[in-house]
Amino acid sequence: MDISNASALVTGGAGGLGEATVRRLAGQGCAVVIADLQDDKGKALAAELGDRTVYVRTDVLDSASVDEAIAAARELAPLKVAVNAHGGTAGASRLVGRDGEPAPFEQFQWYVNLFLNGTFNVLRLGAAAMGKNEPDENGSRGVVVNTASIAAFEGQIGQTAYSAAKAGVVGLTLPAARDLTKLGVRVMAVAPGTFFTPAFKMDRKDADERWGAAVPFPNRMGDPAEYAALVEHIVANDYLNGEVIRLDGALRFQPK
Repeated sequence: MDISNASALVTGGAGGLGEATVRRLAGQGCAVVIADLQDDKGKALAAELGDRTVYVRTDVLDSASVDEAIAAARELAPLKVAVNAHGGTAGASRLVGRDGEPAPFEQFQWYVNLFLNGTFNVLRLGAAAMGKNEPDENGSRGVVVNTASIAAFEGQIGQTAYSAAKAGVVGLTLPAARDLTKLGVRVMAVAPGTFFTPAFKMDRKDADERWGAAVPFPNRMGDPAEYAALVEHIVANDYLNGEVIRLDGALRFQPK
């Protein structure tokens, strides 16, 4: 799918995987909406990349907010790409702690709300907007790329909430792709392993020594640019649909 005369919406676009994706898509001539809650970072990135990249403060759990971001994208060009790369953390908890107390239910709800419900909200609204596009020569009107995690398959101790939310994104992928076949909108998911992002709040060397050593090859953490490169390929390759792609250097999480 050609995106040189299209727009993209990237949630979490102000940092980490999202920022790398914004840069990659903008570099291909696509107009991009940075949809995030980090105002300073989002505005600075938009200013750096130019007029066809704009920042829109966006809460993925607020439908009106997402609609505003979609409208901003459609003002730039037909919306053909939506990437759900938003993140966040509310800590980790064993299902029953060492003190015998159960994990907080609110923590589970927080993860499911952000990663699963927020992803679904952007998916449904973005796909509806894409359905209004004129189809290209392949009948394609757009693609949505969601972000799962290898924790969806091998969740570690303390990750019940995060793993369940990301497993929901995995389970969403195929039926959503099937739902949208008549619209010509594809749905894909990427399941990253351990990627170095600003969330680690430490030097890359220290992070690689702590987490990259477990990655078989390349023996390091992933770079956000590698995630963005995969998103770019998914967008370009019309035959990728309804699938979850692991991007993890052959890493398989151990229990802890």
